[in-house]
Amino acid sequence: MNEIAKKEENECGVQYYVVKNHEEQYSIWPTYKPMPNGWRAVGEAKNKDACLEYIDKVWTDMRPLSLIRQMEELEKKVETEEGKVP
Repeated sequence: MNEIAKKEENECGVQYYVVKNHEEQYSIWPTYKPMPNGWRAVGEAKNKDACLEYIDKVWTDMRPLSLIRQMEELEKKVETEEGKVP
């Protein structure tokens, strides 16, 4: 978004929610639109920059939750196999 559009958006007072889905992926959603299915608000409505800053701080692992769990299970399986005596 260019600086002029960003300034206009801030002047209009558009507020956003930080939203999170069941895979623990984050996004932002304008408060004037109905919340999309599968997403829930995290915290209070804020301006776009504040929401994006929050996401930048908390969303440190971009992998979907299902992939994280799958990789953890695989790691446990490998550790179990390595611990077995032939």
